[in-house]
Amino acid sequence: MKLFRWTLATIVAVGLVFVAGGLLLPSTTHVERSVVIERSPEQVFATLDSFERFNAWSPWAEYDPQARYTFEGPVRGVGARMRWVGNRAVGSGSQEIIASEPHSRIVVALDFDGSQAQATYLLVPEAGGTRVTWAFDSTHGLNPFRRWLGLLFDRMIGADYEKGLARLKALMEASDA
Repeated sequence: MKLFRWTLATIVAVGLVFVAGGLLLPSTTHVERSVVIERSPEQVFATLDSFERFNAWSPWAEYDPQARYTFEGPVRGVGARMRWVGNRAVGSGSQEIIASEPHSRIVVALDFDGSQAQATYLLVPEAGGTRVTWAFDSTHGLNPFRRWLGLLFDRMIGADYEKGLARLKALMEASDA
C-alpha cells in the first residue's frame, strides 16, 4: 500500500510540474529564417503571392511525391488557397493568403490537421536583390503540452525553412522569374 501511495504521489507531482511548468512557458512561438535572392522584390513577390510554384521550392514537396494538392479561390493574392493530403510526413491541411501587400509582405493562414498557425514572407530590397524573411508564428493559449512543444519548433521546422529558402533562391536566380 505504501508503494502504491508513493507511486501515485509521484505521478501527481510530475503531472503538476508538467502543467505548472508548461503554463510558465511562452504562449507563442516564433521561428524565422532569411536569405538574399538576387531578384527584385517585384519578381520574388510574384512567386510567393501564389501557390502555383510552391511545390517547386517547398521543402516538404519531396517528403511525399504522391501527395494530392487542390487549389481554390483566386490564383494569387488574398483568398488564394492550397489544400493537401499526404502521407504521415506531410499530413493534411491548407494554407490561404490572408494579407498581400505588393512587393513587401504576404501573410498566410496555416491549418495542419486542425492546428492553426501563420506564416509571413517579408521582402526588403537589399544589395541589388531582395532579403526574404520567412517567419512562422503559433499561439498555444493555455495548453501546457503545446507550450512545451513550442520549445521544439525552431529545431523542428528551422532546417526546413532554410532548405525552402535555398530552393526558392535557386529557382528564382536560375530563371527570369
